[in-house]
Amino acid sequence: MKSAALNFHHLRYFWIVAREGSVTRAARRLGVAVQTISVQIARLEQSLGKALLVPQGRRLVPTEAGRLALAYADQIFQLGERMDAALRETDAANTLRLAVGISDALPKLIAYRLMEAVFHLPQQVRLVCREGEFDTLLAELALHRLDVVLTDRPAPHGGNLKVFSHALGDFEITLFGAPALASRYRKEFPQSLGGAPMLLPTRGNALRGQIERWLETHDVAPLVVGEFEDSALLTTFGRAGIGLFPAPSVLGADIAAQLGAEPVGVLDEVREQYYAISNERRIRHPAVEAIRKAPVSWSPATA
Repeated sequence: MKSAALNFHHLRYFWIVAREGSVTRAARRLGVAVQTISVQIARLEQSLGKALLVPQGRRLVPTEAGRLALAYADQIFQLGERMDAALRETDAANTLRLAVGISDALPKLIAYRLMEAVFHLPQQVRLVCREGEFDTLLAELALHRLDVVLTDRPAPHGGNLKVFSHALGDFEITLFGAPALASRYRKEFPQSLGGAPMLLPTRGNALRGQIERWLETHDVAPLVVGEFEDSALLTTFGRAGIGLFPAPSVLGADIAAQLGAEPVGVLDEVREQYYAISNERRIRHPAVEAIRKAPVSWSPATA
């Protein structure tokens, strides 16, 4: 038997009651009678053939079916709220909104450089940036809460996420350090790195494996004094002189100005790749397309 079409008006009443934990509070929030909400939720439960809410003390809590329905309702109505906010923010000048997820492994100066082209578009752009873990950002992208994710690795193949990776370039890596450390370990590099204090990305980072292979090739074993998921935290410890740290060579001038750190030596054959991940193989968002197509003229090599 074919089920009746879902009534989103009823679903919204359920969503608010579940979040408020009370029909009375939901009625006050919506400005309607308690009876109205009770009737609408009863009709929703009848159409689904499942009880969605049960009393627990003075609160109403979702049943197992209710928790499942609530998860979908969250996606539906939070996305609707985002759409409403985006439309209200779009003024007469046709402001373009771009929601970007930035992987915490991505150097922040690189993220800025990758997004520079956005501010040269003919339209005014309102940029919304969110930093987070790779998997979390991909989930947000899949739910259309983000327009693009900038990261140091492509999206995994297979699985349920229909997202697409667009290579932006690859970058030579240099070891940097606070002046005293840089002066000490620059001499006779790379053999000088034996026992040198070093700050590295965690093992889940794509760059970490390359650096370890490079160290093995040169038969040197530094002392790893810190491992970081967040690139900004890694460079902060590097600025304090805790250890040498890797960063893209093209950021040398920025690292000197902002962190007071100096280059120690280039990790030849170690390169870090960066990607823009989108929901579309053929990108239609003009700002995301600008990021993908922008020539990375400030890097010594591009993909």
